[in-house]
Amino acid sequence: MIISERIFKIMEDKGMNQLQFSNATGIAQSTVSDWKRKKTNPTADKIMTICDALDVSPFELLQDTIPSKGAGEVDFLIASQGTSEYAVLKRMEKLSKKSKEKLNTFVKGLK
Repeated sequence: MIISERIFKIMEDKGMNQLQFSNATGIAQSTVSDWKRKKTNPTADKIMTICDALDVSPFELLQDTIPSKGAGEVDFLIASQGTSEYAVLKRMEKLSKKSKEKLNTFVKGLK
């Protein structure tokens, strides 16, 4: 399923028509209509706006476009900038491999 098909499926599930979607995203209704008629996809810079309008995560929107065979399991978390979770993740990504292993051992001990 291409991204635009997924968008229309989510819109249908939410009872949202193209005009409502266009108003919520600021994307011209003719552009949205082109996605359906021409089987094209939105540009990458519109994905977050679309996700906000549909109240879905980028993963939910793109999940059918991520290859499942050979790619391994796709698993991630989203942390908003300015949150304590974000700050921890930013600090953690700067750690050495050995320090990450120590941190992982410490976190397991918190259970």
